[in-house]
Amino acid sequence: MYLVSWIFIGLAAGWLVGKTLKRDAYGPLMDIVIGVGGAVAAGFIMRSAGFVGYRGIFLTTFVAMIGAVLLTLLVGFVNGRRVLARQL
Repeated sequence: MYLVSWIFIGLAAGWLVGKTLKRDAYGPLMDIVIGVGGAVAAGFIMRSAGFVGYRGIFLTTFVAMIGAVLLTLLVGFVNGRRVLARQL
């Protein structure tokens, strides 16, 4: 059950981060894939650190969202792409 929620969190976070990057994103599909990877990795790290139970659900979901955002931004930095916030 945790894995399914992490995947959905990664889908949403990857898509949103891709939308906020100004022309430096990898496209919607790749942003979503990177977001899912970050969310699942962060979720597994939190589960193996011992955060389980009722409070663990909310904490691992929050950390999965942060992991998805950080991995998407990190991949942008590693590949030399500039990350700029979209100006409204």
